[in-house]
Amino acid sequence: MKNKINSRITLVGAGPGDPDLLTIKGAKALAEADVVLYDALANEELLSFAPKKALKIFVGKRKGCHAYTQDEINQLIIDNALTYGHVVRLKGGDPFIFGRGIEEIEFAESFGIPTVVVPGISSSIAVPASQGISLTKRGVSESFWVITGTTSARKLSNDIALAAQSTATVVILMGMSKLAEIVALFQKESKGEMPVAIIQNGTTPQEKIGIGTVNNIQKIVAENNLGSPAIIVIGEVVGDSKKRNIFYNELKSQHNKVLVYGKE
Repeated sequence: MKNKINSRITLVGAGPGDPDLLTIKGAKALAEADVVLYDALANEELLSFAPKKALKIFVGKRKGCHAYTQDEINQLIIDNALTYGHVVRLKGGDPFIFGRGIEEIEFAESFGIPTVVVPGISSSIAVPASQGISLTKRGVSESFWVITGTTSARKLSNDIALAAQSTATVVILMGMSKLAEIVALFQKESKGEMPVAIIQNGTTPQEKIGIGTVNNIQKIVAENNLGSPAIIVIGEVVGDSKKRNIFYNELKSQHNKVLVYGKE
């Protein structure tokens, strides 16, 4: 067993799904890992950056399938750092954007173990960008909201109702199970014709996208079997990107991806 002086923890953002979108600093951290604890949304191809002798432990959490509770993950980080040395905690997207990364870092620091955070490319920005959807655009959108669709209490975030009243682009993570409630909030604000994009498995070969309006997006989701993990983007910038749909159809077909555009 190594002593605590040699123990350290690096929290690494794995990016939105495409392994090429891992940062160089993240790859360097993985190359120095004794143990890697990785999530369901962290592409397993990234484990190839770690030494072959490094211990790789899946601690992913998805709806209806939790390998470990958050408390158990926190303890695993500590136990492995004290036993083996350098633990890399690999989390999808950016670990501080609805990733509970700060909870893990604070728990580790309470044991006096040195910690480092390597930011990741957040799926909330990168996934829309990969589809040519610019979350802000001069004369169209002056700001954007990034909101969790499901709170720790399994409720819809109250912030979505506030966002629906604004002119900002709204990006909702973990919101597919609450889609009907989200639609109702935007319809209440007379935004039934507001463009919507739902992007499933963004930046990966399994990527699918459905584009429609607040009024018809649930139908598009049902007809095309769209589901989690997915990002919901609501705003005029989505409609702006539809002007280039021929280009995107051609591009995505080259990568065996499915692109769906919904119409009434």
